[in-house]
Amino acid sequence: MTSARARERFASARVARLATADRSGRPHLVPIAFALNGERIYSVVDAKPKRSVELRRLANVRENPAVALLVDHYEDGDWEALWWARADGRGRVLDPAEPEAERAVALLGERYPRQQARGEVLAIDVERWSGWEGSGS
Repeated sequence: MTSARARERFASARVARLATADRSGRPHLVPIAFALNGERIYSVVDAKPKRSVELRRLANVRENPAVALLVDHYEDGDWEALWWARADGRGRVLDPAEPEAERAVALLGERYPRQQARGEVLAIDVERWSGWEGSGS
């Protein structure tokens, strides 16, 4: 799969899995809602119940900005239709009052109208797109 095709597949997904690691390399993996803008991916802390708004993913990015995101498509009956796309990059945590964060929240609101942002924004500057797809994709 070309990087352009991986980006296209990634953009078509509704949910991604975000992989971060703390400074010691301990991994953390969570599903996220996201918005793609150029070569940047945004996610935000939303109003769904959580133990805290101090999320491990944000702490990890502050300690170790290397991140990976994965989206995929699976079909039981047609393995030729399987695909996955991955974005590798560097994460940044934005204060909600920053203009970039405000734009990100607006993009996320357009994509997920029910989402209610309530905190810091995760911005990921994509450095590499990759993926794989079955021959029928």
